[in-house]
Amino acid sequence: MSTYVIAYDVGTTGVKTCLFEISSQIKLVGSAMARYDLYILENGGVEQEPDQWWEAMCSTTAQVLERTLISKDAIAAISFCAQMQAVVLVDQSGRPVRRAMSYMDNRAKDEVKKGLNAFKMLRSIQISGAVSASVKDPVWKYQWVKHHEPEVFKKIYKWLDVKDYLVCRSCGAFTMSEDSAFATLLYDTRRGKRQFSEAICRMFDVDMAHLPQICKSTDQVGQITLKASEELGLKAGTPVFSGGGDASLIGVGAGAVAQQDTHIYLGTSGWVSTVVPKQHLDISNMIAAIVGANPGYFNYFAELETAGKCLEWVKDHLALDEIGLFLDKKHIWEDPESIYESLYDFMMDCVKNVRAGSDGVIFTPWLHGNRCPFEDHNARGIFFNISLETGKTELIHAVVEGICYHLKWQLEATERHVKTSQTIRFVGGGALSPLTCQILADVLNREVETVANPQNVGAVGAAVIMAVGLNLIRDVNEAKLLIPVHETYHPNPSNAVVYNHVFPVFKSLYRNNVKAFKTLNQP
Repeated sequence: MSTYVIAYDVGTTGVKTCLFEISSQIKLVGSAMARYDLYILENGGVEQEPDQWWEAMCSTTAQVLERTLISKDAIAAISFCAQMQAVVLVDQSGRPVRRAMSYMDNRAKDEVKKGLNAFKMLRSIQISGAVSASVKDPVWKYQWVKHHEPEVFKKIYKWLDVKDYLVCRSCGAFTMSEDSAFATLLYDTRRGKRQFSEAICRMFDVDMAHLPQICKSTDQVGQITLKASEELGLKAGTPVFSGGGDASLIGVGAGAVAQQDTHIYLGTSGWVSTVVPKQHLDISNMIAAIVGANPGYFNYFAELETAGKCLEWVKDHLALDEIGLFLDKKHIWEDPESIYESLYDFMMDCVKNVRAGSDGVIFTPWLHGNRCPFEDHNARGIFFNISLETGKTELIHAVVEGICYHLKWQLEATERHVKTSQTIRFVGGGALSPLTCQILADVLNREVETVANPQNVGAVGAAVIMAVGLNLIRDVNEAKLLIPVHETYHPNPSNAVVYNHVFPVFKSLYRNNVKAFKTLNQP
């Protein structure tokens, strides 16, 4: 029998609402996307308006039901996959007391300087297996509000992440799934603990009354309230499952759930993640094993701040004139997602004949600083080695290669501590392009696999969570049975030789320019 569920994939710039049919496989029945604002502030702040997330959920839910003709009564459950390490501060009614602070927010530099020392780092690592060492980590955003907005701080009832705010808006529950709780870096991961740590909260001056109840990703935490049902257009009483963050559920949606399974994600951000049985921490490369949605396992996680965001920048600032002509000729597409995918396809088609190595041009994908394998919010993008022969096609091609070089750097750093799989699952919007898939296979010199609808894997992961919660499958380990391989890409040996030659030069660009980045970008 088929079961229908709705999964909300809440990203940095938009929400994708997916209606799935779960039977022997997870089948996408229909989807809709709506975008919202990302506010970049001069002081390093990056914020979003939570009401816009909810409004986007409501509008896309209506679109999906209308397009698929599936009755709201047939929806068995809803759940979420969302961006992580945001700080959403709410009052007792669940309403935000200020705009949400994005995971990209890096304004709390003074809070880090004053609040972090060697003892706190060591103690945090002992308790949680990680440490709030980055200016972008949530506790510093929390402290920034305390120091700069004391009147707002007094109104706080709970500290939530993006997904957990939307869960609260849907069913009234103030909860955090284990992966969201770990992402605060206030969570005790030791055997028999699995709760917020009083010791870490005391060290970082966090009021534990602000922290919500912890649950599993597969837990039903409530039912859609009457008020939420009227706004969402779904049936009151529909089960709401906690779901998870993108860093944990995208791997599940990729089918990378067994020990040593490695997947690479290329969306707005990007990462390399490997399933491991115990925690590992590499402070020098800013890689940590994070709590995931699959009990008993961790995800050894290396993040790239701007991945697909670099391609969006290319679209807006390099290819805009060509793309504008293209759109004028076609006169199609009302759906913003279709427009984006078509423009991306068009760009990739334009650069498909550029030779490996982009005729010597190298791009560094650090448009908003970088987190791993080096932490530097001053780092920026570079086009290196441009010549008179360089054109837009080489520049665009170099951007794709630069992202793949950085992912290889992260994979290389990962393998210093854990074993990765020889075959890599590649997912996210970037995996829609056969050219990008082939470049990644060539740069890594490894076999790369994709799945159907790779841009929806976060939502697929949320569907797996609901399948477990609704007792349709036994556990998250069975995800792979529901998610078959779609395409396989084998490395081109001649291209791999070129990329192996260029790769050390790519890595040297940060080391050779770190002082210049600081001079130009340090406030």
